[in-house]
Amino acid sequence: MNAIANPKPATTDTVLRVQGISKSFGDNHVLKDISFDMQKGEVVSLLGPSGCGKSTLLRCINWLEEPDAGHIRLNSERMGYAGSGAKMNDTQLSQMRSRIGMVFQHFALWPHMTVLENVMASPVHVQKRDRKEVENEARAVLKRVGLEDKMDMLPSRLSGGQKQRVGIARALAMKPEILLFDEPTSALDPMLVGEVLEVMRDLAADGATMVIVTHEMKFARQVSSRIIFMDSGHIIENRSPEDFFDHPQTDKAKTFLHSVQYK
Repeated sequence: MNAIANPKPATTDTVLRVQGISKSFGDNHVLKDISFDMQKGEVVSLLGPSGCGKSTLLRCINWLEEPDAGHIRLNSERMGYAGSGAKMNDTQLSQMRSRIGMVFQHFALWPHMTVLENVMASPVHVQKRDRKEVENEARAVLKRVGLEDKMDMLPSRLSGGQKQRVGIARALAMKPEILLFDEPTSALDPMLVGEVLEVMRDLAADGATMVIVTHEMKFARQVSSRIIFMDSGHIIENRSPEDFFDHPQTDKAKTFLHSVQYK
């Protein structure tokens, strides 16, 4: 895996504030008082063993799961609640979510739509933007992820790596304030992982604000501004990539890095 230039430095603008988030499913207490801030231009990788709460945390940030306690703020606006303090209705919540780009593990593309139509769908139907303007932007973003020659194809004709790049293009088409990646390469054949990671490297280098759940340790070290290591629903370490990978402070982090054979 080739090294890349460091991402653009983060600014002091707080894009995301996670305050005291807790979430349970029955007796399973998945998230326990999670708090952290993110500045514009930061790339934060969420690392930790399977089942530690990383994906649930992403889903709470995007309000696909409603937290049991705590607050999520996107550029000072509280996720899930209107200015009056009442819970957002479906329309309000959809509009709020449209400001967050989500890239899922299993692509979640519309099978009956072409690649171009998949990328255009949310800007046209959720953001109510002009169709021609959206089409021009969708073509540009598909070119950015290397799929300008696949625009008229159905997802069934694409490789897994191509499908995931469509997923990234679809998220970018919404002009999001932050991008969330939930293990974007875990469902891919190893031969296809690199093409997706390369697109994500380019986004990081361009200054995109991103939260990434990943098991790609070398990639996380290369692109991240910060590593948040989780275990059993808690944040155990919140440090720079160099500090975390070279000098983990906790036994749990040391055990994790040993288990993934990070070198």
